Amino acid sequence: MTRTRSCFDRRDLGLLLLRVGTGGVLAAHGAQKLFGWFGGHGIEGTGAFMESIGYAPGKANAVVAGVAEAGGGTLLALGLATPAAGSAAAGAMAGAAAVHAPNGFFSQGGGYEYPAFLGMVSAALAVAGPGAFSVDSALGHTFNRNWMVPAALAGTAVGVLVSVGCRTKKVRDQESAAEEF
Repeated sequence: MTRTRSCFDRRDLGLLLLRVGTGGVLAAHGAQKLFGWFGGHGIEGTGAFMESIGYAPGKANAVVAGVAEAGGGTLLALGLATPAAGSAAAGAMAGAAAVHAPNGFFSQGGGYEYPAFLGMVSAALAVAGPGAFSVDSALGHTFNRNWMVPAALAGTAVGVLVSVGCRTKKVRDQESAAEEF
């Protein structure tokens, strides 16, 4: 069976809906961290929280997480630089999932379900691409080349491994110090 392409492709519409929904949620979470919007705590409050959970320096980590979420989410919603946008958002969510992992899977127990889901959707969009209803498509996919997908995902993976690794070490050191008293 051959597939014919019409001017309306439901896959493109599905990608648009997935991008806008996921990107909007991520952008709102990032705006909480960066600007204190939507009940967030801004850079100062988020930085203090980041520091308390082992992401040091807290303020710098708050900026990185906020930019990855707000910037990655906005770019995903627009369908612009989709490999980089999806990778950045997935990386931020991997860092959040690492914090929630000790609480198990489900969100109602403080688990990593929600950040893992947002991260997987973001990574899937980085791989699948933005679809026809996107800025990337309008620009001839200048910022959405096939080689950019593995490059963006690999670069993000390295950054996440370093960041989460440093946090894990700091948390273990703090736990060891607390046990000594």
